[in-house]
Amino acid sequence: MYESFYGLSSKPFQLSPDPNFYFGSKQHRRAKAYLDYGVLRNDGFIVITGEIGAGKTTLLRGLLDSLNRSNVVIGNLVTTQVDAEDTLRLVGAAFGVRVKDLPKSEVLMSLEAYFVNQASHGKRCLLIVDEAQNLTARAVEELRMLSNFQFGNQSLLQTFLVGQPEFRGILQRPEMEQFRQRVAATCHIGPLDEEETQRYIEHRLKCSGSTGKPSFEADAFPAIYKASGGIPRRINSLCDRLLLLGFMAGKTHLGLAEVDEALRDIAQELAPTKAVANEAGKQPDQDLTLDLSRLRLDAGDVAGLSTEFASLGNEAMAERFQRIENSLVRLERVNMQTLALLQKLVEAVKSN
Repeated sequence: MYESFYGLSSKPFQLSPDPNFYFGSKQHRRAKAYLDYGVLRNDGFIVITGEIGAGKTTLLRGLLDSLNRSNVVIGNLVTTQVDAEDTLRLVGAAFGVRVKDLPKSEVLMSLEAYFVNQASHGKRCLLIVDEAQNLTARAVEELRMLSNFQFGNQSLLQTFLVGQPEFRGILQRPEMEQFRQRVAATCHIGPLDEEETQRYIEHRLKCSGSTGKPSFEADAFPAIYKASGGIPRRINSLCDRLLLLGFMAGKTHLGLAEVDEALRDIAQELAPTKAVANEAGKQPDQDLTLDLSRLRLDAGDVAGLSTEFASLGNEAMAERFQRIENSLVRLERVNMQTLALLQKLVEAVKSN
């Protein structure tokens, strides 16, 4: 909508993951190094954790794009809130193996036969499990059992587990000891720092063909970092709104005032609608007036109150962003399912 106004070739702050916009922060470079090591081992589990919107999917898709797809078969599992046996059936469905209505023993035999067949044709099987924090302990154990499948000295299946930070706590439970021994690499992606937030914004604009527009005042970047907490998806959401408001106002140079306006705009959308009337039989609330002249506060009290009010404001904004993130997670799941279906269609066309 605003791309032509700023002279951009594409939308710089889209919310869906795109490896073309990959930004190598310290955290992401470290995570990528661990992932590359895990892939070279071609064995066991690789665990990727991070906050919602931290860039896990973008990092993973970038890694997958670097693999030779001619000898890699990828299965995506995006629905994890099921019991252990259904998890196995979903793994079968992810690889196109017919396991419907089969007992568990036959599901396992069908999966093993499929993996052996792929290995005999020089292909490796890679399973990607999203939202891993929702897996039950029994489901994780079933995935571990799949990693026991061997073809000679070759492991038949490698699994990427992608989840939110609480999955790290799940893995530390005593009953997960055997699973931890199968983890080839693990990495956690944290938020960007303030300097990286600025470089991230500039990087995405450059990837979108920016030649100097839009431009930002120096004080805009700390405000964006503070409001977003350094989480890439939050940065994208805020900057997308910021550019939209700049376009509507005919501005190509954006500063703190425009950032504040964008935050107010987002907050207004998320604010609960005020009730038209109270419950039956109750009178509407009356406006309250406060006689400030009767308050006796020293400078220390005023400073303390100011700090508390600011804290409340930050907490409210964080809650609003959390609600946005929850909606985006659902959208991301749909995107992953769509990509998996398209991948299968492409492979079906190639085989014909």
